[in-house]
Amino acid sequence: MTPERQPCVTEHERERRLLLWSTATTGGVLLLAAAWPLVASLAPSARALAAGAPVDVDLSRLATGELMTTEWRGRPVWILRRTAAMLATLSDDAGRLSDPDSRRSQQPAACRNATRALRPEYFVAVGICTHLGCVPAFRPQPGAADLGDDWPGGFYCPCHGSRFDLAGRVFRNVPAPLNLEIPPYSFPDPARVRIGA
Repeated sequence: MTPERQPCVTEHERERRLLLWSTATTGGVLLLAAAWPLVASLAPSARALAAGAPVDVDLSRLATGELMTTEWRGRPVWILRRTAAMLATLSDDAGRLSDPDSRRSQQPAACRNATRALRPEYFVAVGICTHLGCVPAFRPQPGAADLGDDWPGGFYCPCHGSRFDLAGRVFRNVPAPLNLEIPPYSFPDPARVRIGA
């Protein structure tokens, strides 16, 4: 029996294999180095995380009948401290509203009531019209000359004429299809509201 002959690997073949393995290893390392920034960019930035964080608002400087605007998730959020007269108008509007019971609109379950609020005095809503995303104007005075004698006070979108009462409920026969959105919120203490809780 003759021993099986091992294939003879020449010096040239060894150099080729070494060059092939070196090139493959270097390419793999470079590919990982190039992919790392791409993968890191997919994570949300600290600014983006902060934009979605809850926002605390001090209510002690908000007088009765005043509206204040803050920002949450890049959108304006209104906080209205309603007067007793403003609250009284809410029950008068029901027949003129498209969705008086807020069945089709977006709000926390606890705000599905006539005042659309956790505490009737404070109305918290995203200040963006549900028609095309314009920002309605706060028009609290009843009977405004340009809005008609039957205007009870509320929010008016001058872009396309949508009207909302002082609970953000949309009137009938206007372009906006839904009531104003109510964000999730809570009252950590009597003088502070937390939006996004």
